[in-house]
Amino acid sequence: MAGHEKISILGPMQPGYETVLTKEACDFLAELHARFEPQRRELLVRRQTVQEQISQGYVPGFPEDPRHIRGGDWTIGPVPKDLMDRRVEITGPVDRKMVINALNSGAKVFMADFEDANSPTWGNVIEGQINLTRAIGRRIDYVADNGKTYRLNDQVATLVVRPRGWHLAEKHLTLGGEPLSGSLVDYGLFVFHNASTLLSQGSGPYFYLPKLEGAAEARVWNEVFDFTEQRLGITRGTIKATVLIETILGALEMEEILYELREHAAGLNAGRWDYIFSIIKKFRDRPGSVLPDRSDVSMTVPFMRAYTKRLIQVCHGHGAHAMGGMAAFIPSRRDPEVNRTALAKVREDKNREAQDGFDGTWVAHPDLVPVAMEAFDRLLQNRPNQTEVHPQGSVGAAELVNFDVPGGRITEAGVRNNISVAIQYLESWLRGMGAVAIFNLMEDAATAEIARAQIWQWIRQKSQLDDGRTVTAGMVRQWEQEELSKIRQERGAEAFQEGQFGQAVQVFEEVALSETFPDFLTLQAYQLLS
Repeated sequence: MAGHEKISILGPMQPGYETVLTKEACDFLAELHARFEPQRRELLVRRQTVQEQISQGYVPGFPEDPRHIRGGDWTIGPVPKDLMDRRVEITGPVDRKMVINALNSGAKVFMADFEDANSPTWGNVIEGQINLTRAIGRRIDYVADNGKTYRLNDQVATLVVRPRGWHLAEKHLTLGGEPLSGSLVDYGLFVFHNASTLLSQGSGPYFYLPKLEGAAEARVWNEVFDFTEQRLGITRGTIKATVLIETILGALEMEEILYELREHAAGLNAGRWDYIFSIIKKFRDRPGSVLPDRSDVSMTVPFMRAYTKRLIQVCHGHGAHAMGGMAAFIPSRRDPEVNRTALAKVREDKNREAQDGFDGTWVAHPDLVPVAMEAFDRLLQNRPNQTEVHPQGSVGAAELVNFDVPGGRITEAGVRNNISVAIQYLESWLRGMGAVAIFNLMEDAATAEIARAQIWQWIRQKSQLDDGRTVTAGMVRQWEQEELSKIRQERGAEAFQEGQFGQAVQVFEEVALSETFPDFLTLQAYQLLS
């Protein structure tokens, strides 16, 4: 165990880690913890209180607006030059090869992810910081097992970093016996080591903020930014944040969230997968809120259309960028027909986003960058964005919380897919991989959350399959064993045995079949990570 006069470092110190966990950086983390940990805890208590109210029948709506924020004549601070054109953003974890490939991908922005696409092992967290600092300093390369060398191109994407959400702790760093906030560790180490270098390059410290459940949570982040700018001696308003609107409560307060961050705001993003998970989680006890198979909850269903329309209206009404959702398809190396069908759907999705008024979109794989770029190039041409587009017609709170999906069904195939995806994802996450290709889709923690949350709710609500059978825990356990057999057959007995499937099934049953609903599967699984 390494020591610090305030912070205890409980993870092993590998070569290079000392460049990240310097005394000065740890001092900064200690200050962030002392100032903001009490507020973080208050936010988490508030989340629980609101959840209890919703479970007792309360239906949330737009908050009261005494300050006339909604529709008010205010704008966010100036957007930096290298964030003006964000027509395609690629996302992925912070391992060395991914960092190089994403920065070289041709996308305008790389969202380097310490959150849902990253399994927060001690090595991933600290080595991710090393990789980003080396990339900013153009001192990064990667040599594959086959001898191929990866280096940065002359022209690379703008870097934006997503720290972990407010709910996650970093157990390897403690102060007075308390773990530090995962959010503030990821954010604090990155901004402390890289802000001045980024500014000297004409860029800046840019962030994506995940899973905010309202304006109060954005206000704390804004205070963190104010403190950081003062502490590090950088100009106020230099730090820029794009907020993922990926909770139903955040969607109801998206204008207030943007207002709280306005000096530091760059835009909002339609985080579609976490948004669906949030709806299931928050309304899990409401019979009328049961969603069908994930494949039926597309971006064209009414409540998702209302959500994206409002996001564009809010952003463009206040000079911010509206970012579209993820294209998670992973091209197949073996099946051209799978690629043809899937790429047609990706193209349709990106064309719709561009025509709706989004300023850019997300992809999970470099091969999708040209497909998404084509959709936005055709519409934007030489313009960096389309913030002048204002979709007509108002969106009411009732439209955001009416989760009817016309023609949606719960099927045996849907239940089985959820079981298989959740277990395969958890198994990879426990081995330190947070972004996993499963059935030609890039799955991360958000999609695994949908999978297990749907199963929990379907059992709890005694939901019926399209063939009339009721979803039960016994049915899920039987199909779980059958899906495990398929995975074993596909991977081979030896590889299956060497994996973490025993622990993955244990966590899956805890988060999908327990009597009470665990808030996040990552909180359960994190206890098993080294």
